[in-house]
This record gives sequence, C-alpha cells and structure tokens, in this order.
Amino acid sequence: MPIVLNKNTTFPDPSLADAEGLVAIGSDLGTERLLAAYRKGIFPWTINPITWWSPDPRAIFELDGFHVSQSLARVIRKGGFEVTMDQSFRAVMEGCAPPAPGRSGAWITEEFIEAYTRLHRQGHAHSVECRLRGELVSGIYGVAIGGLFAGESMFHRVNDASKVALHHLVGHLRRRGFALFDIQMVTPATKPLGAIEIPRHEYLQRLSAAVAMKCSF
Repeated sequence: MPIVLNKNTTFPDPSLADAEGLVAIGSDLGTERLLAAYRKGIFPWTINPITWWSPDPRAIFELDGFHVSQSLARVIRKGGFEVTMDQSFRAVMEGCAPPAPGRSGAWITEEFIEAYTRLHRQGHAHSVECRLRGELVSGIYGVAIGGLFAGESMFHRVNDASKVALHHLVGHLRRRGFALFDIQMVTPATKPLGAIEIPRHEYLQRLSAAVAMKCSF
C-alpha cells in the first residue's frame, strides 16, 4: 500500500510499490523532492494528489541499441531539421502537455511545468529541440543526475521530427558518457526505435551505479 508523504518523509523502497507501480502519495514538486525521487527510481505522475511511481518492468533505451531505420537514416542525412539543446525548455514542456497518441491524457499541468522549469534553471533538467524552417516541431525533455538521463516526455508536429530529436539525444548521451537512458514505459513511438523493458530490480541496480557517475549533460 502506498505511503502518504509529508515534508519530512523520505521515499520508501520502490520495490514496495503496488501492482501498478504506485509508491507514495503527497508532498510537493520541490527541487530536492524531485531529485530524491529520481535517485531512487521514482517519478511523479499526477498533481491532485501528487502520486509517485516506480513501475515494474521499467523501459529504457540501451545507448548502443537505438535503432535507426533506413528511412530515418535518409531523413537524418538530408539534414532538414535543426536540432538544439536547452534553448526552449519551457516551450518543449508546453508542446508535450496536450493529449496525444501514446500519452495518457494531459498530465503535464502548469504545476509540472513550473517545477521542471525550476529544475532546468538549476541545471538538472534539459531539453532537445527540433526545428524546421525556424519553427519548433518536436522536443524531448528529462532530468539528468550523474550518468542517468530520465526522459519524461516528447512531442512532434511533423513526421520523423521526434525520431531525429531522439537520435541526437542518444548520440549526445553516449558522447557525454551517460550509462542509463530511462523512458519509464515503452510506447508505440519508442518500441520501433529499440526501447526495451527490464525488471525493476535490474533497473534499480543500474540506476544506483549511474547516479554515482560524474557526467555533465
């Protein structure tokens, strides 16, 4: 049964989550609370009440296992998209907020946007932007701690734009020496690109090693 958090309560062992992965309820979306959650393999999902989750199994991209199809390779070679990082963090979150295929409702509320924008300003959260002729057409955002990048959400307004953004992100994480790219759950968009599921206990072991690394996004 999930515990109820207050400002002085620490997160329980995520292996004690219920069958759906719910670990705890309550507290706040402050920077220290969020960072403590990610270090333990836990993430928030709703705002009223705030709920904290650690599903089993857990989805990841192996950084050497990202699948680039022939069609995606052609799009990348063509070079029509401009890819940047950390230039439009809030705009990326706002692009991710509306309901879309593969996302369960509009869970990214204004409270989430404000909380993760604070994380971004403090250097803990990052975005990848993909533009076409100067217009933002795709983006991804997530949280970086040590050698962990916890991908939170992505959106696209043009075909292949999110795939291009993901390709650039995976390459960037590899170059920077990251060890774990968490994506929480496999979706129809990420499965063809190589997303896999691993047991939570394996994820938590890999997470412990990753957050202890000295990596810089």
